[in-house]
Amino acid sequence: MKRVVIIGGGYAGIYALRELVKNKNIKITLIDKHTYHNLQPEVYDLIANKSNFADVTIDLTTLCLGFNHDHLEFKNLKVRKIDQHKQKIFTEEEEIVEYDYLIMAAGTRTYFPPQIPGLNSADDIKKLHRAITFKQHFESQLFQKIKDEARQCADTHIVVVGAGLSGVEIAAEMAYYSNKFFERGNFSCDNLKISLVSSSSAILPGLKQDLINISQKRLKSLGINIITNTKLQSVEDGYCVLSNGTKIHHSFVIFTGGIEASTISSELDDVERNGRGQLIVNEHLQTEKHQNIFAIGDIAEIKNKDGELMPPNVTIARISGTCAGKNVLKLIDGKPMGVCDPKLDGILIALGGKYAAGDIYGMLTVSGRLAYEIKKYVFSSYRKPLIKLIKKGYNKLRRM
Repeated sequence: MKRVVIIGGGYAGIYALRELVKNKNIKITLIDKHTYHNLQPEVYDLIANKSNFADVTIDLTTLCLGFNHDHLEFKNLKVRKIDQHKQKIFTEEEEIVEYDYLIMAAGTRTYFPPQIPGLNSADDIKKLHRAITFKQHFESQLFQKIKDEARQCADTHIVVVGAGLSGVEIAAEMAYYSNKFFERGNFSCDNLKISLVSSSSAILPGLKQDLINISQKRLKSLGINIITNTKLQSVEDGYCVLSNGTKIHHSFVIFTGGIEASTISSELDDVERNGRGQLIVNEHLQTEKHQNIFAIGDIAEIKNKDGELMPPNVTIARISGTCAGKNVLKLIDGKPMGVCDPKLDGILIALGGKYAAGDIYGMLTVSGRLAYEIKKYVFSSYRKPLIKLIKKGYNKLRRM
């Protein structure tokens, strides 16, 4: 019986798994250091109290049980080393997992440039536990602010560094949440400020100008201070030092300035990687020297048939995960593999509350409540099937 291992239970790994379970005659092992699949794009809703922990996670144990595959197992392990020649995975828990085919789907992490002093104290909300910690600290400071408002009304200033998709969305959600918080309570101490710092000449670099215009107008209406053409130089005690020579006070610094591949990618010692540590793959999503090792989602450098580099997002995770799952099954069956030619089906940007902006298939720009409802529908269409599976898995677990 062929053994297929997936490292990483994120979007790409789950989509690969959904294909692999169609073959009941292979052994499938899903490995992740976390026990849950983090629905990363929805974490901002968690911070803004629009959802709870259960809404933004999928339990991997019950998910695997829900697939009803006799030879599928989930292992909550942290990978320490991969020996691609002996086809063995070594873990910190000292458990060894063997494979015939390996799918790398461990994703990325926020890149903190070492040349920026003090940046290690910034908040990284890409990781769920760090996002929850930030939420707790922020709400604690809000409480203290209200508690002391009769005596003092100190500024609370959130500085978001990086004005790409993540930076814009978290700034918008935090501003909307804060405005509604003070409005509902009629608190007098409502001097919370949010600054968004972009090293580019505009926010959302690389996106269509009409999306940039809509987003910028929305951010300004929420009271967000947008600083462009400026880099963060250092984070000091209570201040951010910017490249334009100014110092701005901060209560919290959220860094969204870039990503790098999970450190697991470096465990494949003779596999080619790019400058961000992403594994370079061919048109079938295989690594060059090891035809039985695939890489998908954010951990891979994925290009379309025209050689254009694809961005690390949920759409590319879905397409690459599905393609790799199918190709592993074809490889096992001795059939020709398919070519992965990903196409972006658009982009949707959450801009606080029930407001969003989006580009649909490059043909239609939407904004406001309509864009928000489309975004929620897209998320729901992914989450609902997984909820059914984890419910099946939970019921099966209770009968054991």
